[in-house]
Amino acid sequence: MLQQFFMLCSGADTDILKTCSKGEQNKYAGIGATVFFTAVMAFIASAYALFTVFDNIYTSIFFGLIWGLLIFNLDRFIVSTIKKSDSFMSELLQATPRIILAIIIAIVISKPLEMKIFEKEINQVLLEEKNSMTLANKEQIATLYNPKTEQLKADILGLKNEIIAKETETNALYDTYISEAEGTAGTKLLGKGPVYKEKRDKHDAALAELQYLKQKNVEKISALEAQIAALDLEYADQVTNTQPIIDGFDGLMARINALDKLPWLPSFFIFLLFLAIETSPIIAKLLSPKGAYDYKLEDQESAVRTWVTQKVGQREKVLETDSLLNHKIYSEIAEEEEIYKYKKQKAEELLRLQANAFHEGQVKSL
Repeated sequence: MLQQFFMLCSGADTDILKTCSKGEQNKYAGIGATVFFTAVMAFIASAYALFTVFDNIYTSIFFGLIWGLLIFNLDRFIVSTIKKSDSFMSELLQATPRIILAIIIAIVISKPLEMKIFEKEINQVLLEEKNSMTLANKEQIATLYNPKTEQLKADILGLKNEIIAKETETNALYDTYISEAEGTAGTKLLGKGPVYKEKRDKHDAALAELQYLKQKNVEKISALEAQIAALDLEYADQVTNTQPIIDGFDGLMARINALDKLPWLPSFFIFLLFLAIETSPIIAKLLSPKGAYDYKLEDQESAVRTWVTQKVGQREKVLETDSLLNHKIYSEIAEEEEIYKYKKQKAEELLRLQANAFHEGQVKSL
């Protein structure tokens, strides 16, 4: 039962194979088994590749099954269309396009399996790329907010410097009127005279201005700090909202690119393995000698070809004979006088009817 199934997978004519030896049947069963298991590997590879795209196991299995059946049909077609002949170069020439197609299929099948085999290494590469992308994303978003934040901080620093300058001025006035009172500066008269009172009034006025300035600037600084806090919060929201996009950077294309960054030699050997599996049925048919199945198939096809060629030749002869007979018959009819007179009479009657109809039409139009 299993042998019959694998013989069917090989694309060979099972009716002819049943009349061949066991060795011939085993050869084509082996070819069919290779075709079948290649399709199974294609199903597994495509299902995994599609799972990285859809993140749904049922969808991946469904489309993976379709892809596996497609590869099975292609391989079966490739093997079944290679015909054995007496010339190896002729066989190689007809197998060359099929070998190229087999190489393409091997690449398509091996790549997803390579991603699964080197999944841990790919995840490490993706993690490094995600970290780099996260830092770059933060820096890029920061370029949108840093100029505003720096400007606000500069405004705050300006308001603080304004207070410091006013404090310095007020302290200087304080030192001036104290020195006047102590007699160490100014008039150098000890006591609180008119000059002292004047300087004290200047200090008090400056102190009142300082207190008003502090109150006003503190309110402005609070407002500016609130704007900075709002910008920082908006920046954090932007980073938080864009981070899931970076975290989801592990699709099929990203994994293929990450795989290309790994050492090429292991991937190359895996590709060679699948290339050997994919091309083995073709190579087996090319290298194997012409067997009983090939002779019987050739005999059957040549019989059909001969029969069709004979039928086509007979139809061409019938057509040629019929054309000659028709030409001879109508040539003889054209020479008969009675037929000539009869056709002339009918033509004259038709002309009379046409002339009468034209005349009647002209009369009615008047």
